[in-house]
Amino acid sequence: MFKKQSFEFNDEIYNFGLKDIVVSKVRDFYKDDPFPNYQINDNKYTIQKAGDKNHYTKYLKNFLGYGKSFIEVGAGTCQLSNYLSIGNNNSITAFDGNLNSIKVGKTFAKKNNIKNINFVVGDIFDDIFKDEFFDIVLCNGVLHHTKDAYKGFQECAKWLKKEGYIVIGLYNKYGRARTLIRKFFYKFLGKKYLMIFDPVLRKINNKSIKKINAWIKDQYTHPVETTHTFDEVLNWFDKNNIEFINSFPNCEFFESDNEDVFKKLYVKKNRSTFVERFLSQITMIFTRPGSEGGLFLFVGRKLS
Repeated sequence: MFKKQSFEFNDEIYNFGLKDIVVSKVRDFYKDDPFPNYQINDNKYTIQKAGDKNHYTKYLKNFLGYGKSFIEVGAGTCQLSNYLSIGNNNSITAFDGNLNSIKVGKTFAKKNNIKNINFVVGDIFDDIFKDEFFDIVLCNGVLHHTKDAYKGFQECAKWLKKEGYIVIGLYNKYGRARTLIRKFFYKFLGKKYLMIFDPVLRKINNKSIKKINAWIKDQYTHPVETTHTFDEVLNWFDKNNIEFINSFPNCEFFESDNEDVFKKLYVKKNRSTFVERFLSQITMIFTRPGSEGGLFLFVGRKLS
């Protein structure tokens, strides 16, 4: 799995360390409030139930199937990686730059007897993993917190097997407008304002203080953040031999959105026109994706 062999291996965690200043800055930002963190009473069964209720995670797990090698880049405290490991024989890799976050995920896995998962700490730019090793690479909500989102994408694309799938989630240049407005008012009105107007915080158990703080820090005070467009990511795909397959929201403005972006992946979706792609992004402002952070997803397949 690894291209580099210079790592520490403690408590079943592969630690390659961090050298880059920006990566270390992001790591330190999450040090006290690892993201996304667990609810107080979480266990193997509660995260499975929560994952099955969430359309995106449920569809992703169904698509993953069995016997696959999968990496989550920017796994944080590893809820998703742990969820995806339950009930199958896939080889899951949870990869993040924050040792504290990975320790939280590893502790949860050990406590709940989840064994088919590797925990790795390192920098996405350090060329750690072998080329063409993974069947599926997931990098959702990560690249916009790096020093160079495009170079980070290039690294992820290198690790992907031919005919393998890559899933990229980024903050949208237009769709993140509502979060940026809340961010402005948060500076003056504080946490109580967000607890009323942030739809994600309204769903979190009020006793889960660490989870609440982790979400606020990630969305409203992050030191490294960029936003991106549909056309920008399509250009990334073209430059790196990645075939566009699907997206959420849909690139085709006049087609209804389907949250199952993994459905019928062998049938390539239409990129549509610049105008339709622009309208789809503007529409995010007024829909759930825009209210919950303005994240969009693109799915691509590496050509042989």
